[in-house]
Amino acid sequence: MSKLAEQFGNIDIYLFDQLLRGNIAPGMRVLDAGCGGGRNLVYLLREGYEVFGVDASPEAVAYVRSLALGLAAGFDATNFRVEAIEAMSFSDAFADVVLSNSVLHFARDDKQFDAMLREMWRVLRPGGLFFCRLASTIGANFERVSGRLHRLPGGVEWYLVDEAFLMRLTAELGGELIDPLKTTVVQGSRCMTTWVMRKGR
Repeated sequence: MSKLAEQFGNIDIYLFDQLLRGNIAPGMRVLDAGCGGGRNLVYLLREGYEVFGVDASPEAVAYVRSLALGLAAGFDATNFRVEAIEAMSFSDAFADVVLSNSVLHFARDDKQFDAMLREMWRVLRPGGLFFCRLASTIGANFERVSGRLHRLPGGVEWYLVDEAFLMRLTAELGGELIDPLKTTVVQGSRCMTTWVMRKGR
């Protein structure tokens, strides 16, 4: 393992960009909603950020707790909780930064997507940063199954957003885009959009 990989783990490159630009800085409380095995948290834990996370998978939460204890001496393992994103136990305005990386496109329908998004927005403090990577139709066409559910190559069905939808949600939430929407088209298999906004004060 290279020194860079050891320091940063398998961090999303667009999240790394936010770190480089100082939009996520030491002293901030970070909540990873759908943290999985903690791929985006290695650097934050090493650098002493106050890190929290939720995931529906007990196995994932057990793994990320072990990871955290190995990287940050005295870390409180209860910071990571087995919870649905749409029903988190954190208080209103809890976090300075909420991460949602490759999570929202697993919503079953409009109702679940909206519930997850609104819950993440609830726990974000005014002025806080929402960082989201999710699949979209921006840049490619996929077979529509029903509503926003689409079938991608390989047969998986994902909830896909588009630019107009994300811009409408940004306005409805009272958010302000930190960056223009950025989409990576992965050679016909999927399109991943980065949606980063600040919550109004």
